[in-house]
Amino acid sequence: MYSKSLYGIIIKIVIKQELAEDVLQDAFLRIWNEIEKYDANKGRLFTWMVTIARNLSIVVLRSSKHRHYAATLPIDLHLDSIDSGRFTVLNRDAIGVRLLLDLLKDDHKVIFELIYYKGYKHVEVSELLDVPLGTVKSRWRSGLLTLRSIYGVPHNL
Repeated sequence: MYSKSLYGIIIKIVIKQELAEDVLQDAFLRIWNEIEKYDANKGRLFTWMVTIARNLSIVVLRSSKHRHYAATLPIDLHLDSIDSGRFTVLNRDAIGVRLLLDLLKDDHKVIFELIYYKGYKHVEVSELLDVPLGTVKSRWRSGLLTLRSIYGVPHNL
């Protein structure tokens, strides 16, 4: 009943099907084990389940095991997506930005991951992380200013 909806949310965050299936299973286990913590007065069951699934997805993305897995994928898996030199340059730039993201605070880094790499809109990130839109925008701006100062770019550009 809920698995397709939860899977859709998880796959948007973790991208990889295999990983999304693992997170979905972990989410249902946590929901089952913590059902007594659900309070109907605080919200709908589905909203509570989505929060668990979303949080587990973010934890998986932040985990060093996941980062190691992503960093050690064979380059052959990505060759089909690179069909010209122009994309190679963009990918090198993206790799540099990804390394710089590790210098940001975790809450800023998550927002950059979702907006910059996964193409989410600010409103979608707000809903996904269950934080106010203004908070998403201020964290995005603060992270952007931090990255600009690291690169030595003036703040007024």
